This record gives sequence, structure tokens and C-alpha cells, in this order.
Amino acid sequence: MSGQPEGSLAASFRRLIAATGPISLAHYMAEANARYYGSRDPFGTGGDFVTAPEISQMFGELVGLWLADMWHRAGQPVPVHYVELGPGRGTLARDALRAMARAGLAPQVHLVEGSPSLREIQREAVPQAQWHHDLSTLPSDGPILLAANEFLDALPVRQLVKTPGGWRERMVAVDESGAFVCLAGTSPMDSALPEELRDAAQGTLVETCPAAAAVVQEVAGRLAAQGGAALFIDYGHAAPRTGSTLQAVRAHQKVDPFADPGEADLTAHVDFATLAPVAQAHGAQWLGTTGQGPWLTALGMDARAAALTRAAPHLAGEIEAARHRLVAEEEMGDLFKVMGLAASGWPQGAGF
Repeated sequence: MSGQPEGSLAASFRRLIAATGPISLAHYMAEANARYYGSRDPFGTGGDFVTAPEISQMFGELVGLWLADMWHRAGQPVPVHYVELGPGRGTLARDALRAMARAGLAPQVHLVEGSPSLREIQREAVPQAQWHHDLSTLPSDGPILLAANEFLDALPVRQLVKTPGGWRERMVAVDESGAFVCLAGTSPMDSALPEELRDAAQGTLVETCPAAAAVVQEVAGRLAAQGGAALFIDYGHAAPRTGSTLQAVRAHQKVDPFADPGEADLTAHVDFATLAPVAQAHGAQWLGTTGQGPWLTALGMDARAAALTRAAPHLAGEIEAARHRLVAEEEMGDLFKVMGLAASGWPQGAGF
């Protein structure tokens, strides 16, 4: 503990907890990720983790072609806006826009990114983009074609645990050694649980992400009002489940989420089962939620890999390794899910 400087987030948390008592896990995760993403480029082999767009250009190209196909079949409305949430290094946007251009689509580009350091990196990849801190400033004069890859998983989660006294929210406190620990709060939280879960066994833990639901609600509302389509791609589950999925990654290794807040990427699995009804309730079509592997394969990943191999035979091994990593069930193909949304009256999306 003594190795953490006075200005660190850990020190700030300790002072706050000493003054006001335990803080919610959602508060801890939100502040930790804000510090983490605002102070570094975490992506790629030299960072803390690698995302699908960094693995292969094929991923971004197929996302771009899916959105372009939706736009074509909807009648090619203009103006049209490409929107990306949490665009990382701009790799997905660059590859998607290149594929869109080949399909005759040249949308206006809007990147939702709060980190100044990442905006600078994105500007090199997508110089024509306009940047936004959140969705509220996006234009409303035409359909949106939205992509969000590994965005929802970094939003703060709440965890509710069944104790002998009923449901309580998990809080973060400091033990005698100065380490951060989780414990059950004191305020009853039974009313925050759906009726069917309230009688669960003692020790049952339920994870919720109000922030993810809010994002999907806002996107669905824009689709209903403006037209368009959206893809949310993330690791998570398509059926309800219980238990904690909170994890931290640093230098491509899993680490203790409570060891050094603000210095590792904190994520939790996305509960797609709860997000589809949110989208539908706010006017969007839910096209489906499926595994990333089957979705990419249905869109022609194998044919695209074969074309790249013909163009660069000396890279055949790398191309096949990337394809396998993106689609294989034991790699990213099953753990990662793709949820498609569209405006009412827009076509059914390929791959769902």
C-alpha cells in the first residue's frame, strides 16, 4: 500500500472512505476507469489488451459492410452519420469507413470519446471525424449507423448480494492493512431486484449495469426518431445469469481489481439479455443477439480471409491465425456477442 503515491486514485479513495464510509462498487469502477482511460493508450500488444479491430482489418471491414448493407436496403437515405462509441485507436472506424466507401457510402463521422489522449490517436486514423463527449450532441438530421465494440463492458456495474438480512449492495471499504475489500452495505435493496430473484438463496450475487441500459435506451430512442441501425459487440451473455464477472487486466494479464485502482482496465460481462427489452421498449427493432464467430462467418469472414491470402501469400499464417482468434468458439467466437438494433421499418440485418 505504501508504494502508491499521495496523488494516486487509491489514496483519494482511502481518504474518501475514511471520511464518508464505504463507497459503492459502481462508484469505484467508474472513477477507476475514468482515471485509467484518461491517462494512457491501453490498446494493442504494447498496452494492456488487444481488441478485435487490432487483431485484423477483417473485423472492421465486415462491421462497415454490415452497416452499408443496412443503409442500401433502407433506400440510401442522406444525410447519414457513422457513430462509434469508445473508438479506441480509431482502427475500427478506419477499416469500417474504408469498406463503406467501397460500397458507395460516405457518411459523416462522429466519435464519442472522453479521453483527450485517445482523441489525439483517433485523429490520426480518422482525421475527418467530429468528436463528442456523449451521445447528446450527435446530429439529429438523419439516420445513424452506430458501432460500439467493447464499450459497454467498461461501464460501472452494481452488485447486489443476498445476505441473511435480505438483499444488499456490495460496497468497497478499506481493511486494517489499508487494502480495498468488498462487503455488503447496510441499506435494504430488495426493491431493486425483479420479483423472481428476491427469494434466491443466501449468497446469490446479481450484477446490473444501469449505465449500459441508459446507453442502449438513448441509442434506441435515436433509431426510433432518426432511423438507422446499431451494432453492440462485447463479451457477455445472452441469457440471464448470476455471479460476479468483474475483472481487471493489465499488461495482458488478469490482476486483482482492487489492487491499484486507475492502473488496470476494469470490466464486467455485458448482460445482453436485459438490454434487448430496453431497446424494444424505446422504439427500436431488436434484430437478434448471436455469437461473434457465427456472425462474422455469416458475413463472409472466410471469403475475406481467402482474398487477403491471395493478395499476400506470405501472410497466410497470420491471416488464418487472426481469423481463428476472431471466430473460433474457444477463442472470441462464443464469449463475444453481437447485438443488432434497427429503426422500425429498416431491414433485418444479415447474420442474425
